Amino acid sequence: MVIETMEKAKEWIGNIKERNKEKYNYRLQQENDLDATELRLLETFKRNRNHSLKTLMEIYKGHYLELFLAFVLFVVKHSPVWVLPIVTANIVNIATNPDENAGRKILTNIVIMILLLSQNILTNYFHTLFYARAIRNVERDLRSSLVRKLQQLSISYHNEMQSGRLQSKIMRDVEQIETLSSQIFITVLSIIMNVVVALSVVVTKSLTVFLFFLGTIPVAVCIMVVFKSKIKNYNKAFRKDMEETSVHVMEMIEMIPVTRAHGLEKKETDKMDHQLYHVAKSGLRLDMVQAYFSSISWVAFQAFQVLCLGFTGYLACLGKISVGEVVMYQTYFGSIVAQVSGVITLLPTIAKGLESVDSISDIMLCHDVENYSDKKKLHSVRGEITFENAGFQYKDGDEPVFEHLNLKIKEGETVAFVGESGAGKTTILNMVIGFIHATQGRVLIDGQDMETIDLKNYRANIAVVPQTPILFSGTIRDNITYGKEDISDEKLREVIKAANLEEVIAQMPNGMDSMVSEHGSNLSGGQRQRVSIARAFIRDPKILILDEATSALDSISEEKIQEATDHLIQNRTTLIVAHRFSTIKNADRIAVIGKGGLKELGTYEELMERKGEFYHLRQLQI
Repeated sequence: MVIETMEKAKEWIGNIKERNKEKYNYRLQQENDLDATELRLLETFKRNRNHSLKTLMEIYKGHYLELFLAFVLFVVKHSPVWVLPIVTANIVNIATNPDENAGRKILTNIVIMILLLSQNILTNYFHTLFYARAIRNVERDLRSSLVRKLQQLSISYHNEMQSGRLQSKIMRDVEQIETLSSQIFITVLSIIMNVVVALSVVVTKSLTVFLFFLGTIPVAVCIMVVFKSKIKNYNKAFRKDMEETSVHVMEMIEMIPVTRAHGLEKKETDKMDHQLYHVAKSGLRLDMVQAYFSSISWVAFQAFQVLCLGFTGYLACLGKISVGEVVMYQTYFGSIVAQVSGVITLLPTIAKGLESVDSISDIMLCHDVENYSDKKKLHSVRGEITFENAGFQYKDGDEPVFEHLNLKIKEGETVAFVGESGAGKTTILNMVIGFIHATQGRVLIDGQDMETIDLKNYRANIAVVPQTPILFSGTIRDNITYGKEDISDEKLREVIKAANLEEVIAQMPNGMDSMVSEHGSNLSGGQRQRVSIARAFIRDPKILILDEATSALDSISEEKIQEATDHLIQNRTTLIVAHRFSTIKNADRIAVIGKGGLKELGTYEELMERKGEFYHLRQLQI
């Protein structure tokens, strides 16, 4: 019995360890890749999942001293607002019942107020400095953490998540959090202090009036409870609509050349108008519920203010309070009404900010990251690639893209993959890069299973030349040396020559320091591709991947690219995907990929002699 119990206990502990293994590895990955600030933010989001307000408070950890100093300075700078009703009451009472020292008493009250008002200039400066510095630093840290997390998330995540939504989270949602934080540390703080001071003064003067003041609180609470959930739901819907609009705007901008070329401006405009109409309608619903909410609260509290005036006036008639105190109570009650109304007015802003906290949590808490913890680092990569019974099927796919792929690529060998579109050629390349993982069998690099190696370390030894070259705004030099900025000018000139870029650069106004516009639109397709090849040269990779690098180019550009490619593939393991068979004649072997997997394998001459699938595909291009 005891043995059975011990065995069950061991099994139970083992299950717990297994369930926590992924979480542990994920945490370890974060500890390796994040600095202290970013790790703290991540832990804050994890610890306070589904508690947006608590999350908001904790992301300011490390800035509490600055916020406390800002609070102290706020109390000092704001003190004239609280003292003014007392000074006003004093002067009114002195004026209604003057004595021989009336002038001196009035002057004393005025001097006190002038001194209190004057200190506001200096204290307000430092109050703003402390709270604004804290908010701006947190804003920077949030965006930095989001950017770093996006760099860690898997390629499949980025394929599924539209870039417009991600941009909206980084810019708009962080801005909403910054706005909420500013409101909390300015408006909400002011509201709390004004109410506390007003009630404190009133309770020391008249308990009767104090109890009347407290009667406004249940009304405020009831109004906020009634409208809170509606405003939150409308804010959530509006945020999602704004994210969707951001996606459509980015797609529209990228499609402008295609739209203009086909005369489809009206169609695209109508499509955007439909989306803009939808988001405007969603925004209008939010505006109207907020307006309804604000008007009800305003009417309620203005009515209370009128009642307060009548109530205190009646007390003055009974001789229970002075005329000056009527003014003082009215001023304090007006202040309380304004503050409570301010809280109600702020509710939509608070809802937007907290909704943005939840939105950012979606990214920060996503576990779809490439995990490098406990993975082997490859000290050197030779370039041998082996597919052992490998296959791949998408999560939502009905059947595998390919399966049972067995292929060994030797160190320094060039293998070209050909076949119909959708056969899985690019999928094979993505498996070698590590963007996707085999759902069947395994892929080995120098005999090491890719599931067990540190992909970041491994990728430092590969270079990819995609079909559509990706350039960024910067100089040609910056685009070529991306990730290898310490390269010597001599080496850079060698690379430019090997990539057939000398003539292109010679024609540019500032040579290598000429600016490349967004997406490289001021360069031709062939020029952009040669820059991409030069970038691959700079990395001096052991494994080179060319994904249809010449498929969209004219014959002259293709010839120049082919010359550059021939230089590039020397002494490197090279995987090529090509539709134009003329570009792969010199490959060591050609793998024909068809539906389901590998159909043929051999040299160009061998495959042509067999007159199989490769031969028929080749005949179609003649």
